[in-house]
Amino acid sequence: MPVDPMLQPLVAGFAVEAQEVIQKVTMDLLELEREGLENDALAKIYTRLGRHLHTLKGSASSLGLQDLGDIAHKLEDALAPLKAHTQKMPRPVVDVLLHGLDLFMLRAQAHADGRGDDLPNPAAALAQLVAAAPPPEEAAVLPGGAFAQAQPVVAGGPPSAAGTPPVPAEALFSPEPTGESSDAGWRVSANQVTSLMREVERLREVRLRVEERSRELERVSTLLAKQGLLAETAEARTLLSGTGRSLRTDGEETSDVVDALEDGLKAITTRPTRTILDPLQRMVRDLSRQLGKEARLSVVGAEVSLDRRLLEKLQGALVHILRNAVDHGLEMPAEREKAGKHHEGALTLRVEQQGNLLYLEASDDGRGIDLAQVRKAAEKRGLVTAEEVARLNDNQVRELIFREGFSTRSDVTDTSGRGVGLDAVRATVESLQGRIEVSSTRGQGTRFVLTLPVDLGSSPVLMVRALEQFVGLPMLAVESTQLARPDMLRVGKRRTHLEHQGQLLPVVDLGARLGLRASSPPTEGQPLLIVQSGGKRVALGVDAVVGDRDLVIRPLPSEVRDVAAWQGAATLSRGELLLILRPDWVVSDSEKVTVSAVSRRALVVDDSLTARALHRAMLEAGGFQVHLAASGARALERLQADTYDVVICDLDMEEMDGIELIARLRERKDTHTLPVILVSAHDTTVARERGLASGADGFLSKRECAAGRLLAEVLDVMSRRGSRA
Repeated sequence: MPVDPMLQPLVAGFAVEAQEVIQKVTMDLLELEREGLENDALAKIYTRLGRHLHTLKGSASSLGLQDLGDIAHKLEDALAPLKAHTQKMPRPVVDVLLHGLDLFMLRAQAHADGRGDDLPNPAAALAQLVAAAPPPEEAAVLPGGAFAQAQPVVAGGPPSAAGTPPVPAEALFSPEPTGESSDAGWRVSANQVTSLMREVERLREVRLRVEERSRELERVSTLLAKQGLLAETAEARTLLSGTGRSLRTDGEETSDVVDALEDGLKAITTRPTRTILDPLQRMVRDLSRQLGKEARLSVVGAEVSLDRRLLEKLQGALVHILRNAVDHGLEMPAEREKAGKHHEGALTLRVEQQGNLLYLEASDDGRGIDLAQVRKAAEKRGLVTAEEVARLNDNQVRELIFREGFSTRSDVTDTSGRGVGLDAVRATVESLQGRIEVSSTRGQGTRFVLTLPVDLGSSPVLMVRALEQFVGLPMLAVESTQLARPDMLRVGKRRTHLEHQGQLLPVVDLGARLGLRASSPPTEGQPLLIVQSGGKRVALGVDAVVGDRDLVIRPLPSEVRDVAAWQGAATLSRGELLLILRPDWVVSDSEKVTVSAVSRRALVVDDSLTARALHRAMLEAGGFQVHLAASGARALERLQADTYDVVICDLDMEEMDGIELIARLRERKDTHTLPVILVSAHDTTVARERGLASGADGFLSKRECAAGRLLAEVLDVMSRRGSRA
């Protein structure tokens, strides 16, 4: 069966991916032969096997390799009875499954080499797999006799039908793809490439420091010039001017080298998302025809380039989501027309990268999620009890579709019914440190949004200022900048709008959005940024636009990764931390915090630069004036010079921990009753009791801080202490 020439490069990549997946399946099969495995361990391995086989089937079908899809489906059939009873796998069954994997890999490599036309029809080989697979009623017999009638299999597989020879292991897992000479390129590990990228990032930071030194040199020259054209300084001015020019030239050359290195590494390690999205068009078409439905897939953002490893891991997840949408989401053409819809269902895949965050949105205009059916199916499959499901709200019910083993099908088909699908998608997304969300409207459709961190290379960032707070915005979210003019503004009682390109955009004051001041209309000449995210646009008012920077945006620590406003942090030339705003938070309609007329002062003590910055941002959003200290000793110096309403202190610090700092504060008359809240990365009963026993007024884990508890705890503690909260 010939492969579309346009897809041939993708088939070669699939063969490499399949080789890696089959190696994992092989190790799991060998593990299942072991004696003494507990039921929980067996269940996990069977679940993992089901996911891998389902991924192989979906990926093969998306490339039009139906013979491979059929083989994977038969392997699923052979696995299903044993999975249902969670029993040790008999050796003859392992032999049968390994032979099926050999057959799959042999044909996958032939397709990759362009020899698919020469392959015999797999019908006979599939018949052999079916004959060796157990009938469902025999699946639960004792391990020694479950497959007594199966054909014996020797190492390397049995003499297969249709002329398919046994496959040596070295042919299946060779270090070099067949058909390529050994000098076609170099094989390097992902760790080596990542390490090289980190060195490029260090070089970029050096370049930023060179630029900063050049600006300092210019300031020195300016100061000398202000002293007048004195003969005594003429030689120094000339030398400084020449050094400044040379430094600028060196900085520009360094910048060119860094950009070239990063572009080269990105070319090696990334590829356009089109390479995994284009084959999905064919998969949607073929699956729709198979089910008697009509569907069209639209792709937006296929030109975005991403890490090859990320794309390979996402491919299976996207296949699952789209197959689920066609099978479960879209109605039959007659049903759609009766509901007033076009007979052809609309599927949309949208890819967008903003800074170090990737957004993947998959939506359909189908029937939506039937919450009553989900409740019934979850209860029937034993995922929740009747009492539990009765207490769930609509969002929690929708989350049930991600549970392992969930399916609304009562029978098994080629596309669904095995309970393997969206749970595998969530597992994949979470393994990439991302999250997946689902929203649905009955009768109108369903939308899945995958949010994933991308940490390869630098990103353009626009640095802005609100009052004294400097923050960054991903440049990809900033459409344009302009200065406010009275004739462009429409000031209402509750909100101000900007007339922009025939539209009225809501104006958002960044200072008010961060809780630093009360909201007010922009003044004439104030910078306004047109920010877009997820189809929404606002005009963001800032006090100053500092400039654009190429920065490496790092994910926030796991304890504070869920803070809604921030998507990461970057380091500037002098080591300052710059927090990067999430564009979707900027354009959202969240309630703004009103700043109290009374200025309250807080001291944050933490030896982590990131933790200090994040605690400061959350407290400033509540109207506090915040000072920072990197150690307990520095905090004591601050407290001798200033007065504060509350202290937020890390429990574990090297120089002086939080407990010792509290002891010092309680000894002093002026700080004896000062409210102190301890914060710790250790959310344990022992840590909490230890902290409160030391005299702390409150204790929070950093995860609780990330969930938004810090400000509420501070206000509560101040109130109990009788402070001016």
